[in-house]
Amino acid sequence: MALAAIDRIDDAVDMTRSFLLPFDGGRWARLAVITFFLIGGGGGGSVFSTTGNVPASAGSVPGDSLPAFSVELPELTATAIAVVLGLLAVLVLFGLVVAAIGAIMEFVFIESLSADDVAVRAYFGRYLGRGLRLFAFRLVLGAVTFAIFGGAFLLLFGDVIAALFAGEAVSPSIARIVVGVLVLLPLGFVVGIPVALLNGFTTEFVVPIMLREDRGVLAAWRRFWPTLTEQWTEYGAYVLVAFGLHIVTGIAGSIVLGIVAVALLVPFGIVAVLVGLGALQGGVITATAVAVLAALLLAYLLVVFVAAAVIYVPIRVFHRQFALLVLGDTNAEFDVLADRRPSGAD
Repeated sequence: MALAAIDRIDDAVDMTRSFLLPFDGGRWARLAVITFFLIGGGGGGSVFSTTGNVPASAGSVPGDSLPAFSVELPELTATAIAVVLGLLAVLVLFGLVVAAIGAIMEFVFIESLSADDVAVRAYFGRYLGRGLRLFAFRLVLGAVTFAIFGGAFLLLFGDVIAALFAGEAVSPSIARIVVGVLVLLPLGFVVGIPVALLNGFTTEFVVPIMLREDRGVLAAWRRFWPTLTEQWTEYGAYVLVAFGLHIVTGIAGSIVLGIVAVALLVPFGIVAVLVGLGALQGGVITATAVAVLAALLLAYLLVVFVAAAVIYVPIRVFHRQFALLVLGDTNAEFDVLADRRPSGAD
Protein backbone atom coordinates (compact mmCIF):
# COMPACT_ATOMS: atom_id res chain seq x y z
CA MET A 1 0.00 0.00 0.00
CA ALA A 2 1.30 3.44 -0.91
CA LEU A 3 1.98 5.75 1.98
CA ALA A 4 0.10 9.05 2.19
CA ALA A 5 3.25 10.84 3.33
CA ILE A 6 4.83 10.07 -0.04
CA ASP A 7 1.75 10.38 -2.24
CA ARG A 8 0.68 13.79 -0.91
CA ILE A 9 3.86 15.76 -1.55
CA ASP A 10 2.86 16.68 -5.11
CA ASP A 11 -0.71 17.42 -3.98
CA ALA A 12 0.59 19.76 -1.28
CA VAL A 13 2.73 21.57 -3.86
CA ASP A 14 -0.25 21.96 -6.21
CA MET A 15 -2.53 23.15 -3.42
CA THR A 16 0.08 25.64 -2.21
CA ARG A 17 0.42 27.04 -5.72
CA SER A 18 -3.35 27.39 -6.12
CA PHE A 19 -3.70 28.95 -2.66
CA LEU A 20 -1.03 31.62 -3.21
CA LEU A 21 -1.37 32.30 -6.94
CA PRO A 22 -2.27 34.45 -8.73
CA PHE A 23 -0.48 36.84 -6.41
CA ASP A 24 -2.74 38.89 -4.16
CA GLY A 25 -0.90 41.46 -2.06
CA GLY A 26 -3.64 41.62 0.56
CA ARG A 27 -3.77 37.86 1.03
CA TRP A 28 0.02 37.61 1.26
CA ALA A 29 0.09 40.46 3.81
CA ARG A 30 -2.49 38.69 5.99
CA LEU A 31 -0.63 35.40 5.67
CA ALA A 32 2.61 37.20 6.60
CA VAL A 33 0.93 38.45 9.79
CA ILE A 34 -0.18 34.89 10.61
CA THR A 35 3.27 33.49 9.80
CA PHE A 36 4.95 36.17 11.92
CA PHE A 37 3.12 34.92 15.01
CA LEU A 38 3.50 31.26 14.07
CA ILE A 39 7.27 31.74 13.92
CA GLY A 40 7.38 33.71 17.16
CA GLY A 41 4.73 31.63 18.92
CA GLY A 42 6.94 28.64 19.67
CA GLY A 43 5.11 26.03 17.60
CA GLY A 44 8.31 24.02 17.53
CA GLY A 45 10.31 23.02 20.57
CA SER A 46 13.92 23.89 21.08
CA VAL A 47 16.57 22.00 22.98
CA PHE A 48 19.70 23.78 24.10
CA SER A 49 22.85 22.09 25.26
CA THR A 50 25.72 23.56 27.20
CA THR A 51 28.76 22.40 29.06
CA GLY A 52 29.36 22.63 32.75
CA ASN A 53 30.96 21.14 35.79
CA VAL A 54 30.77 18.29 38.24
CA PRO A 55 31.27 18.93 41.98
CA ALA A 56 33.95 21.47 42.83
CA SER A 57 36.63 18.91 43.59
CA ALA A 58 36.76 17.91 39.92
CA GLY A 59 37.89 21.38 38.98
CA SER A 60 40.96 21.29 41.20
CA VAL A 61 42.81 18.47 39.46
CA PRO A 62 46.34 19.74 38.73
CA GLY A 63 47.05 20.22 35.06
CA ASP A 64 43.43 19.53 34.15
CA SER A 65 42.28 23.11 33.80
CA LEU A 66 41.55 24.95 30.62
CA PRO A 67 43.95 27.81 29.78
CA ALA A 68 43.20 30.64 32.16
CA PHE A 69 42.09 34.00 30.83
CA SER A 70 40.51 37.08 32.30
CA VAL A 71 38.23 39.66 30.82
CA GLU A 72 37.63 43.02 32.42
CA LEU A 73 34.23 44.33 31.49
CA PRO A 74 33.23 47.97 31.76
CA GLU A 75 31.52 48.75 35.02
CA LEU A 76 27.73 48.60 35.00
CA THR A 77 26.05 51.33 37.00
CA ALA A 78 23.18 50.44 39.32
CA THR A 79 20.78 52.21 36.97
CA ALA A 80 22.13 50.24 34.00
CA ILE A 81 21.59 46.97 35.87
CA ALA A 82 18.02 48.02 36.65
CA VAL A 83 17.46 48.82 32.97
CA VAL A 84 18.82 45.40 31.94
CA LEU A 85 16.55 43.58 34.40
CA GLY A 86 13.60 45.68 33.28
CA LEU A 87 14.29 44.91 29.64
CA LEU A 88 14.50 41.19 30.43
CA ALA A 89 11.13 41.35 32.16
CA VAL A 90 9.62 43.17 29.20
CA LEU A 91 11.08 40.60 26.80
CA VAL A 92 9.62 37.72 28.80
CA LEU A 93 6.20 39.38 28.89
CA PHE A 94 6.42 40.18 25.19
CA GLY A 95 7.37 36.58 24.44
CA LEU A 96 4.38 35.26 26.37
CA VAL A 97 2.01 37.60 24.54
CA VAL A 98 3.43 36.61 21.14
CA ALA A 99 3.23 32.92 22.10
CA ALA A 100 -0.42 33.31 23.11
CA ILE A 101 -1.28 35.08 19.86
CA GLY A 102 0.72 32.46 17.94
CA ALA A 103 -1.36 29.67 19.48
CA ILE A 104 -4.56 31.38 18.35
CA MET A 105 -3.06 31.94 14.91
CA GLU A 106 -2.64 28.17 14.50
CA PHE A 107 -6.42 27.95 14.24
CA VAL A 108 -6.63 31.05 12.06
CA PHE A 109 -4.10 29.44 9.70
CA ILE A 110 -5.91 26.11 9.42
CA GLU A 111 -9.30 27.76 8.96
CA SER A 112 -7.81 29.96 6.22
CA LEU A 113 -6.41 26.91 4.41
CA SER A 114 -9.66 25.01 4.83
CA ALA A 115 -11.95 27.81 3.65
CA ASP A 116 -9.50 29.17 1.04
CA ASP A 117 -10.17 32.57 2.57
CA VAL A 118 -7.77 34.47 4.86
CA ALA A 119 -9.79 36.49 7.38
CA VAL A 120 -7.55 37.12 10.37
CA ARG A 121 -9.85 39.21 12.57
CA ALA A 122 -12.94 37.05 12.09
CA TYR A 123 -11.14 33.78 12.72
CA PHE A 124 -9.11 35.20 15.61
CA GLY A 125 -12.23 35.98 17.63
CA ARG A 126 -13.84 32.67 16.69
CA TYR A 127 -10.93 30.56 17.96
CA LEU A 128 -9.73 32.71 20.86
CA GLY A 129 -10.73 30.19 23.53
CA ARG A 130 -9.25 27.15 21.83
CA GLY A 131 -6.09 29.09 21.03
CA LEU A 132 -5.59 30.02 24.67
CA ARG A 133 -6.03 26.37 25.67
CA LEU A 134 -3.33 25.43 23.17
CA PHE A 135 -1.12 28.18 24.62
CA ALA A 136 -1.62 26.78 28.14
CA PHE A 137 -0.68 23.29 26.91
CA ARG A 138 2.49 24.63 25.26
CA LEU A 139 3.34 26.65 28.36
CA VAL A 140 3.09 23.60 30.62
CA LEU A 141 5.09 21.49 28.17
CA GLY A 142 7.78 24.16 27.97
CA ALA A 143 7.86 24.59 31.75
CA VAL A 144 8.34 20.85 32.32
CA THR A 145 11.09 20.71 29.70
CA PHE A 146 12.81 23.76 31.18
CA ALA A 147 12.56 22.29 34.68
CA ILE A 148 14.26 19.07 33.55
CA PHE A 149 17.11 20.82 31.75
CA GLY A 150 17.32 23.57 34.36
CA GLY A 151 17.57 21.02 37.15
CA ALA A 152 20.32 19.10 35.34
CA PHE A 153 22.10 22.36 34.55
CA LEU A 154 22.06 23.47 38.19
CA LEU A 155 23.30 20.09 39.40
CA LEU A 156 26.27 20.32 37.05
CA PHE A 157 26.85 24.09 37.07
CA GLY A 158 25.50 25.31 40.39
CA ASP A 159 28.78 26.19 42.04
CA VAL A 160 30.11 27.82 38.85
CA ILE A 161 27.01 30.00 38.53
CA ALA A 162 27.27 30.98 42.19
CA ALA A 163 30.93 31.88 41.71
CA LEU A 164 30.15 34.00 38.67
CA PHE A 165 27.47 35.93 40.52
CA ALA A 166 29.93 36.41 43.38
CA GLY A 167 32.34 38.03 40.95
CA GLU A 168 34.92 35.25 41.09
CA ALA A 169 36.95 34.06 38.11
CA VAL A 170 35.86 30.62 36.89
CA SER A 171 38.02 28.16 34.97
CA PRO A 172 36.14 24.85 34.46
CA SER A 173 38.24 21.74 34.04
CA ILE A 174 38.21 19.40 31.08
CA ALA A 175 36.72 16.76 33.38
CA ARG A 176 33.79 19.01 34.14
CA ILE A 177 33.22 19.74 30.46
CA VAL A 178 33.34 16.04 29.53
CA VAL A 179 30.90 15.09 32.28
CA GLY A 180 28.59 17.92 31.28
CA VAL A 181 28.56 16.79 27.65
CA LEU A 182 28.06 13.13 28.61
CA VAL A 183 25.06 14.06 30.77
CA LEU A 184 23.39 16.91 28.90
CA LEU A 185 23.75 15.64 25.35
CA PRO A 186 21.97 12.29 25.94
CA LEU A 187 19.41 14.14 28.04
CA GLY A 188 18.75 16.37 25.06
CA PHE A 189 17.89 13.34 22.93
CA VAL A 190 15.91 11.51 25.62
CA VAL A 191 13.79 14.53 26.50
CA GLY A 192 14.05 16.77 23.44
CA ILE A 193 12.91 14.29 20.79
CA PRO A 194 9.70 13.19 22.58
CA VAL A 195 8.88 16.81 23.44
CA ALA A 196 9.43 17.91 19.83
CA LEU A 197 7.22 15.07 18.54
CA LEU A 198 4.49 15.79 21.09
CA ASN A 199 4.52 19.50 20.29
CA GLY A 200 4.67 18.90 16.54
CA PHE A 201 1.88 16.31 16.49
CA THR A 202 -0.26 18.58 18.65
CA THR A 203 0.19 21.49 16.25
CA GLU A 204 -0.17 19.57 12.99
CA PHE A 205 -2.76 16.87 13.83
CA VAL A 206 -4.50 17.65 17.13
CA VAL A 207 -5.21 21.33 16.45
CA PRO A 208 -7.25 20.49 13.30
CA ILE A 209 -9.35 18.11 15.41
CA MET A 210 -9.83 20.84 18.03
CA LEU A 211 -10.97 23.15 15.25
CA ARG A 212 -13.24 20.67 13.50
CA GLU A 213 -14.90 19.15 16.58
CA ASP A 214 -14.66 22.03 19.09
CA ARG A 215 -12.55 20.11 21.61
CA GLY A 216 -9.83 20.95 24.09
CA VAL A 217 -6.25 19.79 23.69
CA LEU A 218 -6.48 16.63 25.80
CA ALA A 219 -9.90 15.67 24.43
CA ALA A 220 -8.61 16.09 20.87
CA TRP A 221 -5.56 13.98 21.70
CA ARG A 222 -7.85 11.20 22.98
CA ARG A 223 -9.79 11.46 19.74
CA PHE A 224 -6.61 11.31 17.65
CA TRP A 225 -4.83 8.58 19.60
CA PRO A 226 -6.64 5.54 18.06
CA THR A 227 -5.85 6.80 14.56
CA LEU A 228 -2.22 7.36 15.49
CA THR A 229 -1.77 3.90 17.01
CA GLU A 230 -3.71 2.05 14.31
CA GLN A 231 -1.81 3.75 11.48
CA TRP A 232 1.56 4.22 13.14
CA THR A 233 3.36 3.29 9.92
CA GLU A 234 1.72 6.22 8.13
CA TYR A 235 2.75 8.64 10.85
CA GLY A 236 6.19 7.13 11.16
CA ALA A 237 6.68 7.65 7.44
CA TYR A 238 5.31 11.17 7.80
CA VAL A 239 7.89 12.05 10.47
CA LEU A 240 10.74 10.87 8.24
CA VAL A 241 9.44 12.51 5.06
CA ALA A 242 8.48 15.75 6.81
CA PHE A 243 11.90 15.88 8.47
CA GLY A 244 13.59 15.67 5.07
CA LEU A 245 11.26 18.26 3.56
CA HIS A 246 11.88 20.63 6.47
CA ILE A 247 15.62 20.33 5.89
CA VAL A 248 15.28 21.17 2.20
CA THR A 249 12.84 24.05 2.63
CA GLY A 250 14.68 25.25 5.75
CA ILE A 251 17.96 25.52 3.87
CA ALA A 252 16.31 27.40 1.02
CA GLY A 253 14.48 29.76 3.37
CA SER A 254 17.57 30.31 5.51
CA ILE A 255 19.68 31.27 2.51
CA VAL A 256 17.18 33.90 1.39
CA LEU A 257 16.63 35.15 4.95
CA GLY A 258 20.37 35.23 5.61
CA ILE A 259 20.94 37.49 2.61
CA VAL A 260 18.15 39.80 3.75
CA ALA A 261 19.35 39.80 7.38
CA VAL A 262 22.91 40.73 6.40
CA ALA A 263 21.64 43.55 4.20
CA LEU A 264 19.48 44.86 7.05
CA LEU A 265 22.32 44.51 9.57
CA VAL A 266 24.47 47.15 7.91
CA PRO A 267 22.51 50.28 8.92
CA PHE A 268 21.66 48.94 12.39
CA GLY A 269 25.25 47.76 12.95
CA ILE A 270 26.75 51.14 12.09
CA VAL A 271 24.62 52.92 14.67
CA ALA A 272 25.25 50.21 17.31
CA VAL A 273 29.03 50.40 16.82
CA LEU A 274 29.01 54.18 17.21
CA VAL A 275 26.97 53.95 20.41
CA GLY A 276 29.14 51.13 21.77
CA LEU A 277 32.40 52.90 21.05
CA GLY A 278 31.15 56.01 22.75
CA ALA A 279 30.21 54.03 25.85
CA LEU A 280 33.53 52.14 25.98
CA GLN A 281 35.55 55.33 25.66
CA GLY A 282 33.73 56.68 28.69
CA GLY A 283 34.70 53.57 30.69
CA VAL A 284 31.15 53.09 32.04
CA ILE A 285 28.13 51.63 30.31
CA THR A 286 25.31 53.98 31.21
CA ALA A 287 21.60 53.26 31.32
CA THR A 288 21.12 55.40 28.22
CA ALA A 289 23.66 53.36 26.24
CA VAL A 290 22.04 50.08 27.34
CA ALA A 291 18.59 51.36 26.40
CA VAL A 292 19.75 52.59 22.98
CA LEU A 293 21.58 49.36 22.16
CA ALA A 294 18.62 47.28 23.34
CA ALA A 295 16.22 49.37 21.23
CA LEU A 296 18.44 48.91 18.17
CA LEU A 297 18.62 45.17 18.74
CA LEU A 298 14.86 44.86 19.18
CA ALA A 299 14.18 46.98 16.10
CA TYR A 300 16.58 44.88 14.02
CA LEU A 301 15.08 41.61 15.24
CA LEU A 302 11.59 42.91 14.53
CA VAL A 303 12.49 43.89 10.97
CA VAL A 304 14.16 40.50 10.40
CA PHE A 305 11.10 38.72 11.80
CA VAL A 306 8.84 40.61 9.42
CA ALA A 307 11.10 39.67 6.50
CA ALA A 308 11.11 36.05 7.68
CA ALA A 309 7.32 36.05 7.85
CA VAL A 310 7.05 37.07 4.20
CA ILE A 311 9.76 34.64 3.07
CA TYR A 312 8.27 31.69 4.95
CA VAL A 313 4.65 32.15 3.84
CA PRO A 314 4.83 29.57 1.00
CA ILE A 315 6.95 27.22 3.14
CA ARG A 316 4.46 27.28 6.02
CA VAL A 317 1.50 26.86 3.69
CA PHE A 318 3.11 23.86 2.00
CA HIS A 319 4.09 22.07 5.20
CA ARG A 320 0.76 22.59 6.91
CA GLN A 321 -1.26 21.48 3.90
CA PHE A 322 0.97 18.42 3.59
CA ALA A 323 0.27 17.48 7.23
CA LEU A 324 -3.46 18.10 6.84
CA LEU A 325 -3.61 15.92 3.73
CA VAL A 326 -1.94 13.05 5.60
CA LEU A 327 -4.33 13.52 8.53
CA GLY A 328 -7.33 13.39 6.20
CA ASP A 329 -5.99 10.26 4.50
CA THR A 330 -5.67 8.41 7.80
CA ASN A 331 -9.11 9.46 9.06
CA ALA A 332 -11.66 11.13 6.79
CA GLU A 333 -13.50 12.54 9.82
CA PHE A 334 -10.52 14.81 10.47
CA ASP A 335 -10.14 16.05 6.89
CA VAL A 336 -10.37 19.85 6.98
CA LEU A 337 -9.18 20.09 3.35
CA ALA A 338 -11.86 17.83 1.86
CA ASP A 339 -13.33 20.66 -0.26
CA ARG A 340 -9.95 21.75 -1.61
CA ARG A 341 -8.24 18.46 -2.40
CA PRO A 342 -7.12 18.10 -6.03
CA SER A 343 -9.26 15.76 -8.11
CA GLY A 344 -8.05 12.20 -7.62
CA ALA A 345 -6.52 12.95 -4.20
CA ASP A 346 -9.43 11.52 -2.21
